[in-house]
Amino acid sequence: MFDRKYDIIVVGGGHSGCEAAAAGANLGKKTLLITMNMQTIGQMSCNPAMGGIAKGQIIREIDALGGYSAEITDKTMIQFKMLNKSKGPAMWSPRAQSDRMHFAQEWRIKLESIENLDFWQDMVTDLIIKNKKIDGVVTALGMKIKAQCVILTNGTFLNGQIHVGKKQFKGGRSGEAASYGISESLRKAGFKTGRMKTGTPPRVDGRSINFSLLEEDSGDPNPKTFSFLNEHQVQNQIPCHICYTNKKVHKILEDGFKKSPLFNGEITGSGPRYCPSIEDKITRFREKDRHQIFVEPEGRNTCEIYINGFSTSLPEDVQYSAIKEIPGFENAKLFRPGYAIEYDYFPPTQLHHSLETKLIDNLFFAGQINGTT
Repeated sequence: MFDRKYDIIVVGGGHSGCEAAAAGANLGKKTLLITMNMQTIGQMSCNPAMGGIAKGQIIREIDALGGYSAEITDKTMIQFKMLNKSKGPAMWSPRAQSDRMHFAQEWRIKLESIENLDFWQDMVTDLIIKNKKIDGVVTALGMKIKAQCVILTNGTFLNGQIHVGKKQFKGGRSGEAASYGISESLRKAGFKTGRMKTGTPPRVDGRSINFSLLEEDSGDPNPKTFSFLNEHQVQNQIPCHICYTNKKVHKILEDGFKKSPLFNGEITGSGPRYCPSIEDKITRFREKDRHQIFVEPEGRNTCEIYINGFSTSLPEDVQYSAIKEIPGFENAKLFRPGYAIEYDYFPPTQLHHSLETKLIDNLFFAGQINGTT
């Protein structure tokens, strides 16, 4: 494969990368998916869910175009809800709670079944550009792999930096290395770049939660499917639960703000307006005595619980003390703390509507490299 020139190279094995690689290969193009870790292809980086407002419609559009996100969501969901049913049909939004491990497994199986699709585990550190046209990539192993087209789907990995309180360390996701070289190559080629911030909440051992003190949040009694093929309908849905913060929780969190990178200037990137951290919510909505928290299982065969609505970059001891003040969480045990992550993105004004870059022919950006979430 090393002396072979590909039609398409896709860099990154997240949601965007998986769809891009599948689309290219299914069109009959010789496609190479390069990822830093073959074991995390299709990994759900943040909450184990697909769809919701806006994104639910996007998944169905992908399905109509022949993509696989809807099909794999249907195969691996543990709960389905149609949101906004109290409003008109134009506002209805499908959302699925997924089994995180099963979701990634199904993506790997699907990709490996596609003819014309090759894989390579490595870090892309540079782009080969000739006469303002992409010609291939260079990897950390020093390999030069030629291609007529390159699609960058780097997610949160470009010069990624993780924040937990005053602690900072390099990473593209918890426990995974950041990616270096691509940002520098793009800046050298004339691209404008910025820093984006996003975050994730702590994960809790479900065995330590008293669910009898929480509100049960069940799936729809007649669950629908995401894919128009309607081949896989969820069975034996698992309930989520709802709980609320309170004044004690807010006081503990506020006392820790001085240790928060969001408030002491260590985080410079801007974050998404519709996915605020718990620090943001307390600051922006001081009139509220409580905020809703969704307690979501990570899968059928794990006790790990995702605390949706409690995204934070506060020190781990502050997170722990605050969570224990939520009714039902008095004996909670953390699996891992929440954190904020900063990473490079490239404002999408530098793209054509096709997502091809204006500066370099046949170079495309997809997903979070464009500042999406």
